[in-house]
Amino acid sequence: MHGPALVTWLLAALALASSGYCLVRLCGPAPSCAAQSGTGRRTGHRTEATEALMGIGMAGMALRPGVLWGWLFALLAAAQVFAALRRGSPALRAHRLHHGIGALAMTYMALAMADAPAHDHAHAHHGAPSGLPLLTGALLLYFGCYALWSGSRLLTTPHGAVVAAGDAGTTDGVSRACQLAMGVGMFAMLLSM
Repeated sequence: MHGPALVTWLLAALALASSGYCLVRLCGPAPSCAAQSGTGRRTGHRTEATEALMGIGMAGMALRPGVLWGWLFALLAAAQVFAALRRGSPALRAHRLHHGIGALAMTYMALAMADAPAHDHAHAHHGAPSGLPLLTGALLLYFGCYALWSGSRLLTTPHGAVVAAGDAGTTDGVSRACQLAMGVGMFAMLLSM
């Protein structure tokens, strides 16, 4: 990832923390996303596993970018887009499609960063942008809107009322905070291109 080393390490720590939480939830009872969509334990655990893989991959790519990450995320993207095309509730299909878009964005970033000319690490943030500016801008818009949307969901209850900061500490609130962290992480990685 281009940019200051501190930002890179903080992004990796954020992604790993979100991933760790997803792995902990994976070992427990049915995650809340499965309960919300009515699809059961198995689908909820697949979602948690996907989110954990995305977090681990984001951290790895932030610390050690390379083409290998692009191929791994391309496989994950294909699986998520294929899963989104299968039957299921609209919310579950949209969630899978979001993961597919995220994995495609990670594939794009991995390939664009690998194609970018090498720069001196201390001056990497002064180099020319890598990737296609229009596609990068579209992905920035998508993940920026997603971060705002998931942040607004973090502050509301299922009944639509705004909650105080201390009241959002439920398991579902932490899961939404992880989704917000991952969205902000994707935005930061795209912004550094």
